[in-house]
This record gives sequence, structure tokens and C-alpha cells, in this order.
Amino acid sequence: IRMSKYVDISYKGEKYRLEFTRRSVQIMEQNGFKISELYEKPISTLPELFRGAFYANHRFVKDELIDEIFDSLPQKGELLGKLIELYQMPIRALIDDPDEENEGNASWEANW
Repeated sequence: IRMSKYVDISYKGEKYRLEFTRRSVQIMEQNGFKISELYEKPISTLPELFRGAFYANHRFVKDELIDEIFDSLPQKGELLGKLIELYQMPIRALIDDPDEENEGNASWEANW
């Protein structure tokens, strides 16, 4: 599922569209990324969040290039705030209720 928000970055004549999907968040989690460690381990977590934003559209860009791009960016604090927001979007989409108007939706009920 593609999200409607993204961040576009230009670097040395190349364009990169950063975003998160369920799949890219899942890959990050499987690789040990924990958003809850953002404030406990910022030196390792913030660059991993930035690298993870490449997975959806630029999965095969080398970490060295991603780190180079990150190091050259201005206003990193503002950018990281946007990436955190983007990271949370697929999680919210996973738990949001579907459109109620769709008759094909599944339903459930508990017996207690």
C-alpha cells in the first residue's frame, strides 16, 4: 500500500522519493529497527530511519551513498520529524477501520 505523503530529495542530479510502506516498515523491524529507541539511541536510530525511508522506492541504493546524502542535508531535525510522521502512516493504516460503506468488509464479534 502506497501512502500519500512522501519526501523528495535531490542529490547530485538524482532524485529520490522517500516514503514508508507496510513492507518497508516490516523489513526495518525484521532488521532490528525499533522506533521506540529513537531517544535512547539517536546516533544509530536516526540514520537507520533515514536509510529505511529508501526501502520503498530505492531499496538497492548503497548505505554509503545514503549516509553521504544524509550528511549533506540541511535542516536534519525538521526532516527527521517528517520521517517519523511518514514511518507512522503505514502503522496507522494497518489499524484504521475500513470504509463502513463497503458491503464486502469482514466483521467480527466476541461471545463474552
